[in-house]
Formats: sequence, C-alpha cells, structure tokens
Amino acid sequence: MNSKIGKQESHIFDFLNNLRMAPRGGFSSRIGFIAAAAGSAVGLGNIWGFPYEVGEGGGAAFVVIYLFFCFILCFPVMATEIAIGRKTQLNPVGAFNALGYNKWNWIGKMGILAGVLILSFYNIIAGWAFGYILEMVAGNFAIADEFGEYIKDVIKVGAYGAVFMGTTAYVVSKGISGGIEKAAKLLMPTLIIMMLVIVGYSMTLPNASDGLKFYLVPDFTKLNASVIYNAMGQAFFSLSLGMGALITYGSYVSKKENIVSAAAWVTLADVGIALIAGLMIFPLIGFMSGGTMEGAGRGPGLIFVTLPQIFGNIGGTLGIVAGTTFFVLLCFAALTSTVSLLEVPVSYVVDELKIKRKRAVWLVAGVIFLVGIPSLLGNGYSDFFSNSFTTYKAGGTDTDFLSLIAAIANDTLLPLGGCMISFFAAHVWKKHNLDDELAQGAPSYKGSFVQKYLNFAISYLAPIVLGALFILTVLFKFFGISIF
Repeated sequence: MNSKIGKQESHIFDFLNNLRMAPRGGFSSRIGFIAAAAGSAVGLGNIWGFPYEVGEGGGAAFVVIYLFFCFILCFPVMATEIAIGRKTQLNPVGAFNALGYNKWNWIGKMGILAGVLILSFYNIIAGWAFGYILEMVAGNFAIADEFGEYIKDVIKVGAYGAVFMGTTAYVVSKGISGGIEKAAKLLMPTLIIMMLVIVGYSMTLPNASDGLKFYLVPDFTKLNASVIYNAMGQAFFSLSLGMGALITYGSYVSKKENIVSAAAWVTLADVGIALIAGLMIFPLIGFMSGGTMEGAGRGPGLIFVTLPQIFGNIGGTLGIVAGTTFFVLLCFAALTSTVSLLEVPVSYVVDELKIKRKRAVWLVAGVIFLVGIPSLLGNGYSDFFSNSFTTYKAGGTDTDFLSLIAAIANDTLLPLGGCMISFFAAHVWKKHNLDDELAQGAPSYKGSFVQKYLNFAISYLAPIVLGALFILTVLFKFFGISIF
C-alpha cells in the first residue's frame, strides 16, 4: 500500500485485515493493554539498570535528563510502533509486508532477532533472581559473598532459568487476554505495592536521607556529554523500543483505542516505576555506605551483592522478609518483560508460519533457552565463553559471551531499529497515513500540538538522535573510539 491510497480503499484494507485476523485475539480492555505494555517496558532495567546509571551519572542531574528524553524522544517512537501494529494487526515482519513495503521488513526481522538475543541472556539473569528468593527465604545472606561461585553453578542456575522460561511460556501460551493481559493486571499492581512497601521501610533506616539527597537534589556540575548520552540510551532501552514488542502489542489493540494517550500512560508508568526504584534503592545504599553513597554506581553487583549484604545487616526475620520481598519483586518485574520478549517471535511464527499458538510458544521458548546456554556458561564455568570475547566497554579486554550479546542486541540493534522505524513511518509510509491511524480513537488528535510535535519528532528528531546513538555505540563498543 502506498501513500496515494484513497480513503475508501483504506477502509477496505482495514475491513479485510480485521476479518482475516479475527481469530488472533486481542486485549479486552484499555487498562489491560496499558498494563501489558507498561510491563513490557518495566523490567530489570528499571530495578537495577536505572539506579546503576543514576549512580554512574552523579545522581539527580542524570534523572532530569532521563525524564527529558523519555518524553521528547521515546514517547513519539512508542506511539508510532503501536500505530503500525494496530494498522496491520500483524507481527513486526508481517506489518511491513501488509503495508506494501516488503523490502523494509528487514527492520522487523532485526527487531525479532534482537528480542530473541535479549531474552536468551535476560532469562539467565532472571534465573539468578529466582534462585535468590530461595536463598533469602533460607536466610543465606552470605550468598552475597559467594555470587561468583553461585553463577558458575550451571546446573542449579540453568534449572532456575528453565523454571523462569517455563513460567514465561505458560503465560504466553494462554493467549493475549487470557494470558498476557491477565498476568499484567495481577503483576503490575503487585509490583508497585511491593516497591512502595520497601520504599517506606528503606526511608526509616539510618543515613537514608543521604541516599535521597544524592537521588533527588540535582548537581548539574556533574553533567557532561557522556552522562547525557547514557541518559538518552537508558530512556530508549527501558521503554522496550526498537525491537517490535510494541508493534506486536499494538497489533492486539482495538481500533477504538486512543493510542496517543495510551502511549503517554505507558511512558508515565515506566518512568514512575523507575523513579520508585530509585527511592527504594538509594536509601538502602545510604544505609549500607554510612552516607558516603559508595557502591551507588554498581550494576549486577548492586542487586546480587550489595543489597543482600544490606538485608543481612538488617538481620533476623525482618531481613529475611525484606530480602525475600525484594527478589520476588525483581522476578515479577523480569516476568513482565520476558513475556513481551517471547511474544514477539511467537507472533511471527503464528502469523507467518501458521503454527498454532501453544505449539509455537513452547517451540520458540525451547530454542531461545538453547541460544542462551553460551551466556549461562560464560559466567565462569567455561573459560572460552567467559574470556574469549571483546567489547571496548570492558576496556578492550576479554569479556564474556553474555556481555557481547548484550552489546550487540540491547545497545546496538535497538537504537538502529528505533531509528529505522521512525524514518520508515515518516518518509516511506508517510506521516499522513500515521496521522490517520493515530486519529482513530482520538478525534482531537489532528491539528493538535501533539500531532505537530510527533510529526517533527519521527521525521527528524528520532532518526537523527537514534542514528547518532547507534553510530556512537558501535564506535565505542566495538572499536574503542569514544567521542566523549
């Protein structure tokens, strides 16, 4: 379908497409879609990635820049992805084909590949978190000092990962309204309540105020080009953009839905949970560090080493309850993301290969679990998978397979995907077609400031900024060239 298609033909396209895709299912309610889409965005990146980047970026100044990019850059891209999905009612590859641009479906294929690769290692980390629930229940706070040995136990950790992947597959196999939507409606409110409980407790600890000051009081002298670059990347990655997840979820959305407001709510939900994660984590670090905030810029070590030490310092039943609650929360956050990551390739297999959903789910889940085995082995168990790969983020030194895959999929393919989706929507599919789709369910959209800004953002801002992010990332991650 090209940009010259008339309104009558467009209606016919929508009618026939809806008939063809009727058995596919969809979200039963607006809140269900928002919960599922927000769940896709909310994950480990919010719970540990965001606090880590805040710590590395000097605190509150990073937060301000992060919020800025979430709304000026990420929101337009999100609305665009959802619109493409709803227009076509298909997976990320089928969507481009249905619009009549088969030569552009490589964008969808790249997104599916990125999602598969991300889930392959994401599931391993989620398995770590699941195992930590058991350790916290047993009161084994010493696991913090044994983390390196813990992740080398591939049988135990692999079993935890298998349980997590099985849980993910079970939810996805139940379909959209009966599986993904139902799970999101349960998990998201529970996640928020659990986070707020820990926030409330963490603020009662000694030196919590030092953590809050670090987090909430901006020191703009900390800002530099590198901090801005990292804030932009964190904003984009945390919202699950560029890999087709929101095209896929958009394909299950009713034509009556207001995509623009839904995208705004999803953005707000993701940002809100990331901010709550900071309120939860930084008072705990303030308590652990005696107010120095040492360790605020740690990645996985913050979650799997520092926090168990904190819960151990709390001690007794209260420490066990706090530790268990936190890692249950972490698993809930991970599950909302793994469900969306799995749904992307599953929707492709169902739509394009005509395989029944349940069979497709378990087949795809099994393949992705196997793809993740090198990442499982690369945490000290196998010298080859632990030390035979190089990314310049690691200083040009040998690093593990998981870090390499993360650099390729998460850091590289996603910004390229977001860049190309924006360019496609604005300059190939054309803005007026996007506007027509966004106006369905939003009668006041056309002629509004939001329309004008969204058109500008996807025409120029998103392609340029995300294209630059992609180039800078490739230069830095794989060639050791840092512009900043």
